[in-house]
Amino acid sequence: MDNKNEESRILRGMTRDGSARILVIDSKKLVNDMIATHHTAPTASAALGRLISAASMIGTMLPEEGDTLTIGFMGDGPAGHLLAVADYFGNVKGYIENPKADPARKPNGKLDVGAAVGAGTLFVGRDHPGGEPQTGTTAITSGEIAEDLATYFAVSEQIPTVLSLGVLISGDGSCLAAGGVLIQLMPYPDEETVAKLERNANDLQAISHYFRDGKTLSEIADIAMRDIPYDPFDTLEVSYRCDCSADRMKAKIRSLGKEEVKKLLDEQEAEGKPRELTAVCRFCGKNYTFSEKELMA
Repeated sequence: MDNKNEESRILRGMTRDGSARILVIDSKKLVNDMIATHHTAPTASAALGRLISAASMIGTMLPEEGDTLTIGFMGDGPAGHLLAVADYFGNVKGYIENPKADPARKPNGKLDVGAAVGAGTLFVGRDHPGGEPQTGTTAITSGEIAEDLATYFAVSEQIPTVLSLGVLISGDGSCLAAGGVLIQLMPYPDEETVAKLERNANDLQAISHYFRDGKTLSEIADIAMRDIPYDPFDTLEVSYRCDCSADRMKAKIRSLGKEEVKKLLDEQEAEGKPRELTAVCRFCGKNYTFSEKELMA
């Protein structure tokens, strides 16, 4: 069944003993909307697709509505920098510096996301309106996204985390299946539950293959929680959504200062162009053009 146009969803649950929480995302539509926005090559699609899938899940763990999550991979690979920004509801947007990055495949034929991302650092930032932003950083360990973020949580936030992400790209460049499983231990977990979670994590197959084969969010959660009583408490519909606006873009240009804005306008005029400036949103590609009067008012 082709569910390309079905909305992406996240299932959230908790073990009955309070030892761990689980999130499962079917992110196929998120990834296809991202591909349509950025016109990414297959490996770039897999890299950014994994990142926005993870960010969407992690975003739903933000403490308050209005908070935002930003995850950035600052690698030295051909993909350049990757960014994902998610809100409290799991809606997400993403950016990749080089959407055409597509290094040679691995010997097993799989897309080499690690080679596309390269070595460097990753950061996770949380912003609360009116509050101080919180940011943590770690080294990129593999560039495969899931392993890097699990390491980040363990090292920077001291939260033992299992994270599995998968994006399956078809021959025509579209996403056939995509998703992820995120499990995090809560404080003072039961040792027997932890042992079962570790066993189940080791037994997990490629997440994208579960979705390709038609498994539901609940069925995948059941696999990850085998022999562990747990309760799913809600399912959220999430989307690839950019919140850019003309006012926000104009404010960014104005923040350069009137002298710099005038210099840019003069350069436009010297090239025989109208005295106006255009800003392009890097997350959705939308253009915003402002006249001199609008910018200098």
